[in-house]
Amino acid sequence: MGSTVTTTEPEKASPASSRPGYGQLLRTRGAWTFLLPGFAARQPFAMLTISIVLLVQHTTGSYGAAGATAAATGVSMALFAPYSGRLADRYGQRAVLVPGVLVHTLAGLSLTALALGHAPLWALFLAAVPTGASVPQVGPMVRARWGVKLQGSPLMATAAAFESVTDELTFVVGPLLATALCTAVTPAAGLVTEAALTLVGGLLFAARKGTQPPVSDAGGHARVQHASALRVPGVRVLVVTFLGIGSVFGGMQVSLAAFTESIGEPGLNGVLYGVFAAGNMLSGVACGAIAWKSAPQRRLVLGYTALALTASALWTAHSVLLLAALGLLVGMCIAPALITGYTLVESLVPAGARTEAFTWLTGAVALGQAAAVTVAGQLEDRLWDGAGFLVPMAGTVLALAVLAGLRSRLVPPPRNRAVARGVGHRVPVTVD
Repeated sequence: MGSTVTTTEPEKASPASSRPGYGQLLRTRGAWTFLLPGFAARQPFAMLTISIVLLVQHTTGSYGAAGATAAATGVSMALFAPYSGRLADRYGQRAVLVPGVLVHTLAGLSLTALALGHAPLWALFLAAVPTGASVPQVGPMVRARWGVKLQGSPLMATAAAFESVTDELTFVVGPLLATALCTAVTPAAGLVTEAALTLVGGLLFAARKGTQPPVSDAGGHARVQHASALRVPGVRVLVVTFLGIGSVFGGMQVSLAAFTESIGEPGLNGVLYGVFAAGNMLSGVACGAIAWKSAPQRRLVLGYTALALTASALWTAHSVLLLAALGLLVGMCIAPALITGYTLVESLVPAGARTEAFTWLTGAVALGQAAAVTVAGQLEDRLWDGAGFLVPMAGTVLALAVLAGLRSRLVPPPRNRAVARGVGHRVPVTVD
């Protein structure tokens, strides 16, 4: 079965590109054709977990039940996202996106109806699984399109920073929008809006076929082996690293909601989470503007150490102002780790498997978030207000231990070294 995709030539590095910046990146030919619909399509992702938590907590009265339902969504997304990425690498992004957004929309609306109907918890879990499994992996797909446009260009690091900033902008807008809808309109409004935005944004992004990466020709004379990107040792280290980052997102979502409810100001939940995400976004902007000279592996370890230290202080906050300040610092430490991790994928993973590699990382964030939401919800129900903040501390400290111990696996293979078992390759190739 053959597949035809219109692609563009990679952008060539110019003398001016020795000092890459956002202006030069955004002038890349054809970039805006996938950036704008890509932003619209990824916006709902930031709304999903908090919308589920607020809806289910409203209908059940339990943060534990709300966290468990959101966790079921996150786990299913983490498990299915890499397969979605591999299918996108093999058959094209549009072939995966179109059925995915349709399934996600129907599943999200079903989960909403069940929650409003006070269905038992097991029924919510059954609806949560397809909701998470069908989350469109738009962020990894956009990153893969940048890889096609910028192959061999120093702008790749700038593109990684730009995508992190874009992700964090969605996490500023998304929780604020979801919280406002759930508290000011109806508890179901967040999930309903998330489903509608997924449908519209996903279909618009899928329509931009001209910039998607080329796909394998399964009908060729030779059979191409599609090994998993997870076979690359460095990817496995990054997965653990991103699990820790996910524990911060999930732990803060539940704990901030519980904290603001305990002080009688539930509307502050979106504001505090927005401050956290704004710190992430601002540091992401700075990272993309800096011409880094240190090795990315070293930057990742140092940045992650700062993240673990700041996340470990969250549970001590007992006022809105202190929690906002700590949340801002934690957010500022997340973006450098995310950007550096995504940049390392470009040097560790062959081009034909990068969408899958990116989805492993986003899936790891979702899995860490799911586990954190579950544990933090139980801690908030059973212990004191703010006990859920212990989860980001534990998650980041454990991930840092793994990262520090295995950081040598993040070093790319030497240039011009033949790889006989490269991911997605049929014959030995030269690593460039």
